[in-house]
Amino acid sequence: MSRRRKMSKAQGGIITLLITVLLAIVGIFSSLAGADQSGESSTTATSVVNTPFQPDNPPVATDSSQVPQPPPAEEWWRVYFTDPLTINDPANYSNSIEQRLIEFINVSQVSIHIAAFEFDLDPVADALIAAHNRGVDVRWVTDNEFGLDADTEPGGGQFAKLQNAGIEVRADTRTALMHNKFWIFDSLVLWTGSTNITKNGIFVQDNNAIAFQTPELATIYEREFQEMWDGKFGPKSPSQLAEQAVVINGTPIQVIFTSEDPVLETAIIPLVNGATSSIRFLAFSFTDYPLAKAMIDRAQQGVDVAGVFDKTQAGGQGAELGTLF
Repeated sequence: MSRRRKMSKAQGGIITLLITVLLAIVGIFSSLAGADQSGESSTTATSVVNTPFQPDNPPVATDSSQVPQPPPAEEWWRVYFTDPLTINDPANYSNSIEQRLIEFINVSQVSIHIAAFEFDLDPVADALIAAHNRGVDVRWVTDNEFGLDADTEPGGGQFAKLQNAGIEVRADTRTALMHNKFWIFDSLVLWTGSTNITKNGIFVQDNNAIAFQTPELATIYEREFQEMWDGKFGPKSPSQLAEQAVVINGTPIQVIFTSEDPVLETAIIPLVNGATSSIRFLAFSFTDYPLAKAMIDRAQQGVDVAGVFDKTQAGGQGAELGTLF
């Protein structure tokens, strides 16, 4: 097994920010749009023909026993959650996040651009190779140690399989982590969230994914993907925060990429400071004191603050669990 670098306090903070930003964005558009978990809103999304949200023909899952269920055409976003209590067998991925992702892969016609940290799922690799073989531009940016280096470990080999099929994979070679987890399909559909595309990420851990059918968001993520594809990572990559705000069906969405964008100062702490009734958070790692202090201040003003830490990180160096208690 390759020797992995341990996450530093700063890297753990980045993980916290990534997870929290996703939750903050979901909370913003859900509350403003009056939408439920299925993404049905009071306005109708633009109808786009031949997308994973509205395919001309039903997508075909790699497992013929499974029946794909893409989102209805009137929906422009959908949230998925892992369910390790009942969906925990990688050999039977029916109704799992893996199946949902494969459905999007199978109906893609032009491009699939991926920035994802880890990978060890053969059915996803097979679906990507099938897409490549039908002419889809498939490209992947990953981390060097947790991506390409880990591919040589037991249970790995999926990146090698992609490369052997002619799919190019590039890695961030810095000591910091390339911790993104987003997929862009046909420059139209964006898939992101906390879920690593691994057996642990989907069948063991508690994770989420969210898919959007909106070219406006896809364009923002395509630009970020291209920066990394060209070797621009972390704080040295250009910040384009002013161009990362969109309004979809009346719902404002702000996209923030760490570490080039000031996520705490720009988004998370202002959202916390503006909360009037409740704050809820789920975080794998939480090491930022100013954010914890902002939550404490709101709690002292009568706001109901509650969150869940991962037990492996709650007592780690710099963890703010004790501060909040």
